[in-house]
Amino acid sequence: MFKRVMVAVVGIPFLILVLGVAPEWATMVLVCGMCAVGAWELMHAVAGKAGQALTPLAVLSAALVPVCVYMEMSIRYAELTALPVLPLTGLLGTAMVVALFVVSIRRYGSERAVPFAAITAALFAGLVFPLMLSCLLRLRMVPSVGMLLVFLPLCISFGSDTFAFFTGLLFGKHKLTPVSPKKTAEGAVGGLIGGVIGTALMMAVGSCVLADAFWDFKLLALFGLVGSAVSQIGDLSFSVIKREFGVKDYGNLLPGHGGVLDRFDSVTFVAPFVWLILGMY
Repeated sequence: MFKRVMVAVVGIPFLILVLGVAPEWATMVLVCGMCAVGAWELMHAVAGKAGQALTPLAVLSAALVPVCVYMEMSIRYAELTALPVLPLTGLLGTAMVVALFVVSIRRYGSERAVPFAAITAALFAGLVFPLMLSCLLRLRMVPSVGMLLVFLPLCISFGSDTFAFFTGLLFGKHKLTPVSPKKTAEGAVGGLIGGVIGTALMMAVGSCVLADAFWDFKLLALFGLVGSAVSQIGDLSFSVIKREFGVKDYGNLLPGHGGVLDRFDSVTFVAPFVWLILGMY
C-alpha cells in the first residue's frame, strides 16, 4: 500500500505537469514511452518464445503511432499550411502488417517459425493498444480546451478504480467474476459512483477555468457512469489476458502497481470512449 501511495504522490503531479502545463509535444513523448513499454510488456506476457522475434517490430510501431497521430492532428489544426493531410497512422499500420508477415514467411518451416497467435499479439501490442491510448494525445490537442479534456479519461478511470477498491474492501461480499477473484459486485457499484464523482470534479475544475466549455451536471453524471462501466470492462479485459497466460503483473515499472498495462488498462479503454463521444458534439 505504501508503494502505491508513493507512486500516486509522485505520479499525479507529474501527469498534471506533462499533460496540462507542458507543450503538446510533451504529451506525445509521454504517450510514446507508455505505448512502447506497454507493447513490450504485452509481447513478453503473451507472445511466447517463438514470438519474441516480433517484439522489436511491435515496440517500434507502438512508439511511432503517437508520433503519427501528433503529426496528423498538428496539420489538421494548423490555420495555414501547405502540407497535405496524409493518413500516417494508416500507412504505419499497413507497413506493420506487411513487416510481420514478411518475418513470418521467412521463418516458416524452420525451428524459428512464428505462430499466427504471435502475429495477432504483435498487431494488438503494436497497433490496437497504442491507437487506443493515443486518444489521450488527441484530447490534449483539441484547440483551447485540450489541456482540460485530456484529464477527463484519467478522472473517470482513477475515480472508478479508487472507489471500487475501497468499496470492495469495506463492503464486498459477492464475487463479480472469476476473471478477477478479488473484485466484487459491491466494488463495481462503488466504481460506478467513483466514475461519476471523478467526472464531477473534472466539471468543477473545468467550469472554473472555462465556464462555457463543459456540459451540465446531469449529462456529465451520465457520462461518468457509462465511462466508469467502460473503465471496468477495460480492467477486466486485460485481466483476462493475464489469467489466460498465467501472468500476475505485466511488469514492475511502477512499484505497487505493476507495469504500464496494469496501471493504465482502464484508461486505454476510457480514452477512446471520451474521444468518440466528445467528437459527436
